[in-house]
Order: sequence, then C-alpha cells, then structure tokens
Amino acid sequence: MSTGSEAPPSLARQALMVPNLLSILRLAGVPLFLWLLLGPQEDGWALAVLVFSALTDWLDGKLARWLDQASRLGQLLDPAADRLYIVATLVAFLAREIVPWWVVAALLGRELVVGVALLVLRRHGFAPPEVTYVGKGATFNLMYAFPLLLLTQGDSTAAEIARPFAYAFTTWGGVLYVWSGALYVLQTARAVALRRRAGAP
Repeated sequence: MSTGSEAPPSLARQALMVPNLLSILRLAGVPLFLWLLLGPQEDGWALAVLVFSALTDWLDGKLARWLDQASRLGQLLDPAADRLYIVATLVAFLAREIVPWWVVAALLGRELVVGVALLVLRRHGFAPPEVTYVGKGATFNLMYAFPLLLLTQGDSTAAEIARPFAYAFTTWGGVLYVWSGALYVLQTARAVALRRRAGAP
C-alpha cells in the first residue's frame, strides 16, 4: 500500500507514463506541423496533425485521472505543448496570410507578457499559477479554430461552410486568450504585493 510519504517517481518514470507519452508525442508533432504548412504546404496532412494534437490534449488529461498518473512533468508538458502549437500555428498562418498580422500580434503579445509574469513569479519564489478555466476555454476554442481556418482555404463548399465557424472560434478563443493573460498578470501582481507586505525580498 502506498503512503503519502513516498517520494514522487523520477523524471524518467514520469516520462514513461501514458499521459506524458502522449504529451511528448504531441510536442514532437510541432516541427512536423510547421514543415507541412510552410514546406510542401500539405494542408490536409497539417490538418490531421492538428486534429491529432487536439485529441491527445483531451485524452492525456482524462488518462491521467483514470490511471491515477498525474505528475509534475505532465503539469509542465501539457501547457507547454499547447503554447507551442498556438505559437507555431500563428507564425505559420501569418506566413501563409491565413490570419491578419494584428491577430497574431495580440496573441503572441499575450504569450510574451505571460512569460514575463512567470519569470517575475519565479524570481519571488512562486510556482507557476494553475491553469484557469478561462485559459482552458481559450485553448479549447483556438484548437478548434486552427483546423477550421485551414479548411477555409480555397473555394470549396467545405471552405464556405467552415468559414463562419472558423471566424467565430478564432474570435472567442482570441478574446479569452488575451483575457486569461490579463488574469495571470493580475495574479502575479497580487502575489508579489502580498510577498512585499510580508517583508520578503
């Protein structure tokens, strides 16, 4: 019988857990996705990689709970994979002129601000904040928006049908993504202020 005093598994053992293997596989798909979009411009295969990423993003969290395999490595890998896909997709879509520059600037600016906030938290001895429901909702919307935006390329019937849904998910996801970034900054400011009031450096 396990006890609460047992040491957590090593990083190597955590990496072999099924949910973390899925996250690692998702991370490995990022360069493949970029190459498919920017090299041969195989949008169909790039779309398949995005769909696979979205499915594994949903599945790794479920498996972590079902198999009781939640781990610190998983808590780091999952949001890292999400952010990498979002950044990679935005850069590729900007290069392909699938989305306007100001959308990319707003979402990448959010990433930059959140990155600075995380550095500030670490400097003051805080762990990264928990992912908020707003942040999860933003990622959910964007991970649906990106495949739909790929489908809008061209003049096919599928592109016409996908276009309003793609723009709707992009708008909802973008607003929630920027909002979640503002919440992280607010959490950071409050945490630092409380630490300073307590007299900590």
